[in-house]
Amino acid sequence: MDTEAPDAIATVVDILDAGYARAAAQGYDPERTLRQAFGALSRLGTLFQTDEFEALLHSGVLDPEALEAVGSLGSALVNTQKEAQRGDTPSQGVFGLLGALRDPEVAVLEPADTHYYQPLWTLIGGGVFDKEESARPMGEVMPSGATWIQDAAAEVDPEGGTVTTRGGDTHGYDRLVMAAGIQIDWDGIPGLAASVGQPGTGVVSNYSYDTCETTWDAIQNFPKGGTALFTEPTTGVKCGGAPQKIMYLSDDAFRRQNVRAGSHIAFMKAKGSLFSSPPYEETLYDVVERKDIDLNLMTELTALEPSKKQATFQHLESGEEETIDYDLIHVVPPMSAPDFIADSPLSDEEGWVDVDPGTLQHTRYDTVFALGDNSNLPTSKTGAAIRKQAPVLVDHLMATINDAASANGTYSGYTSCPLVTGYGKLVLAEFDYDKEPEESFPFDQTEERYSMYALKAYGLPRMYWNGMLKGRM
Repeated sequence: MDTEAPDAIATVVDILDAGYARAAAQGYDPERTLRQAFGALSRLGTLFQTDEFEALLHSGVLDPEALEAVGSLGSALVNTQKEAQRGDTPSQGVFGLLGALRDPEVAVLEPADTHYYQPLWTLIGGGVFDKEESARPMGEVMPSGATWIQDAAAEVDPEGGTVTTRGGDTHGYDRLVMAAGIQIDWDGIPGLAASVGQPGTGVVSNYSYDTCETTWDAIQNFPKGGTALFTEPTTGVKCGGAPQKIMYLSDDAFRRQNVRAGSHIAFMKAKGSLFSSPPYEETLYDVVERKDIDLNLMTELTALEPSKKQATFQHLESGEEETIDYDLIHVVPPMSAPDFIADSPLSDEEGWVDVDPGTLQHTRYDTVFALGDNSNLPTSKTGAAIRKQAPVLVDHLMATINDAASANGTYSGYTSCPLVTGYGKLVLAEFDYDKEPEESFPFDQTEERYSMYALKAYGLPRMYWNGMLKGRM
């Protein structure tokens, strides 16, 4: 059975991809049908988790034999929900690392009122979802049993074992997990902060909840024969594929709007390659060629003049500057380590938390660990990477608490970037520290597939809200 499973999965994926292609060719909208189906399943899943549904199944009103399978499913879901509420569900995910620390006192220092599923912002910018679907109240996702300190860190003293907040409070710790994310430097490009998302400027960015919907507005109002520019800075960014995903969606949207002919799309990327993992990069070069996109590597945005709709770029190899007129420019702002980390003893020479790439333990302070974007792990900064980092961190953290050997091995550098190459098309890139594929499925993941697009749009958000944040995966 085990040997047959990969072939069966590949066959199902091939059928789904082929079905989507046939439906699209015949003028149907399979995307709309899938959205409706997932919406119905989501509502049905919510119903199954209620005590009222379980009571109905046992009331005798419904035929128990006819509904035996449904009853089993409903009871299983209800029991799972009850176990999660009691804290009995095993914890291995991002917030799940806190579940592993039930005996010690655990506090989460988090200033925000709202938690965002940021990978959805690309599809929001492409007009697929409303931005509200990416947001939930922070209190709903905070781990049960943890103390929520709604404040931001301002200073870390690893010698004294304390964290001081912006509000002036100081908290001591025995173990510290740094997961402060990445700092977006909107002021790093002159003209950007004041213009991004503002009507009439043509300047948009998917890197903020407040501005991601304005990307779709700009795409819808793009003129025939216009110029659309898409940028990526030299700095590290969260989700290294996002700068080009919205470009591919824009190309598709322009074609649907009949404004692509005579228009110019250019990717201005400050790095030296289109993508960091060569097997997937080959596919992306084919996409760029097919979509007639002007690729400019080692070219960085240095200034904007929104009133004139002009952008200035520097060619990093020659040092020469060039000013280009635009109708739409999607800007990925420069990013850096949060200031309080960069200014602390925890940082490396570039400002990131300096950790062992295998154990995620600090290289100089044994009581400190880090994962995610604020760490100096030499891999792409993605949520998928954190999902693999968290169990390793928990294991090594608990080993220091229990004075025991770790049992969960070391982190391989695994990261994943679901590379949207158009509506209904995606390349699921998964790779390790060496940029070699570390894939999850038994088929060629370098190919563009509808099934993988559906996974990103409809599967991964549910995995995140119901799995990762609850420590179940």
